[in-house]
Amino acid sequence: MAKILDRLLLFIYSLSIAILSVAAILKLSGVLPSNWIDDSDYRVFISTIVVLVVLFLLSIRFFYISIRKDRNSVPSIDQRTEFGDIQISVETIENLCLKAASKVRGVRDLKVRVKVNQAGITIEIRAVVDGEFSIPVLSADIQKQVHDYLQETTGIPVSDVSVFIANVAQSPSFKSRVE
Repeated sequence: MAKILDRLLLFIYSLSIAILSVAAILKLSGVLPSNWIDDSDYRVFISTIVVLVVLFLLSIRFFYISIRKDRNSVPSIDQRTEFGDIQISVETIENLCLKAASKVRGVRDLKVRVKVNQAGITIEIRAVVDGEFSIPVLSADIQKQVHDYLQETTGIPVSDVSVFIANVAQSPSFKSRVE
């Protein structure tokens, strides 16, 4: 809820600053006449002060948001054991997946995305293969290797391992040079 409110406030703030900037540019460039607002009107003066105070308060709010530390900056998977709590970061899970998948021959350029759900964790692996082995066999090997390694290493249930073969790596071709 706070994020939605902050986004709405940021929209209003950006729109207000944009309108004020355009008015200032038009005023300074001479497009607007110098007396387009009557300076003696007390209501205009009060309205201007109120708008400027609101914009100042919004500026303070956005400044605070920009410098505060996010409490959820490091997402983790929490487990409870008989001895206490264990927290394993999602980055650790990703690195363990990369380690397990890189053990499969014929796989290159691995990228991993981990999602946490009620049934356990879902892992999406993007890989480039060398084309020398069967892609269904390689995919099944990656799935089994990552699933077994993660459950054995972390104890976290793995609900799904998806493999996306993005491309086949081109082997470098060497041309013989004749001199």
